[in-house]
Amino acid sequence: MNPDLPTRLLGGLSPSRFMQRHWQRKPLLIRGAFENLRPPLSIAQVKRLARRDEVESRLVWREQGAWQMERGPFGRLPPAREPEWTLLVQGVNLHDDAAADLMAQFRFVPDARLDDVMISIATDRGGVGPHFDSYDVFLLQASGRRRWRIGRQRDLELDPDAPLKVLRHFEPTEEFVLEAGDMLYLPPAYAHDGIAEGDDCMTISIGFRSPSLAELARGMLEFASESLTERLPPALRGHYKDAGQPAARQPAALPEAMVEAALAAVSAVKFDAALAARHLGCWLTEPKPEVVFDPPDPATLPDLEMDWPPSGELVLDRRTLMIHRGRMLFINGERAEVDATPALRGLADLRRLACAWAKPGDDERAALQEWLDSGWLHYRP
Repeated sequence: MNPDLPTRLLGGLSPSRFMQRHWQRKPLLIRGAFENLRPPLSIAQVKRLARRDEVESRLVWREQGAWQMERGPFGRLPPAREPEWTLLVQGVNLHDDAAADLMAQFRFVPDARLDDVMISIATDRGGVGPHFDSYDVFLLQASGRRRWRIGRQRDLELDPDAPLKVLRHFEPTEEFVLEAGDMLYLPPAYAHDGIAEGDDCMTISIGFRSPSLAELARGMLEFASESLTERLPPALRGHYKDAGQPAARQPAALPEAMVEAALAAVSAVKFDAALAARHLGCWLTEPKPEVVFDPPDPATLPDLEMDWPPSGELVLDRRTLMIHRGRMLFINGERAEVDATPALRGLADLRRLACAWAKPGDDERAALQEWLDSGWLHYRP
């Protein structure tokens, strides 16, 4: 997608203009974002996903005015004729190619921020209550109708008795009814409440990861700690010494010299952009716990190292996460042993590599073959 060209997806705005005007700033209602939208899954297929152990799902309903929630997998769901229940299925892009293709249309936002596709289906008057998210979200109406009430409110106190995060006091300022193909973008902490109007309501949420600053700090510290086990800087070799320490008059008092030594040791750890990139590259591409790659039948694979295919293409598996920075390349939680060459950066950006146009070297071919053997990459003739 050309970031400077207007697109129907964003209501006629270019991705560049959308990011400047709305991203993390203000909502955007987009009528007809998708023309003649065909949902990636049917309602029946979403229900079948909710039966699987490796799929995260939740059922939400109201009982005598109180919110109720149950986590899947679900052997049985309430009948479709019963009103006021909602089924939410997370990470649909990990289990369905069409859902992964839908999420790819939002790659004008960096992959490092993209999280997952969640699908919710609801019967008449079904919803999950007024709430807010700590991340940006696009709410795409796939079928049926849903009424959204939204508002940027300061009171974010939650109902302590609800089993899910429901606002105690909701003060909406705008209201919209979305039909199939309509979409609503909401920045973080924007309160919203969606209620299904009629049956067969399906809403697709394209969500984005937004780590807390504390989470980033913890990750950097942990990664730096792990790095120290591999290679110690000269300043950290050796042990604490206290020659000249006087006899203790207060044995339980912590020596100031040891405090100073600890601070000096920490300052010897080099926190820089390279360390941050290595940490973030591995962390952001780490597959989710439920992801399992099945190695393909070796008899069906080409030998990329011996005979590079003259045609066809290499395509990243829908679950594979791959990002790059400078010469560093990261894939599925690992730093690749090969540099991020133009061909491999292209594979990460486009998620496919045309064999007829690529002329990879020996190291690149070896890496591609390893990913092919692991099921991270597929060859399409």
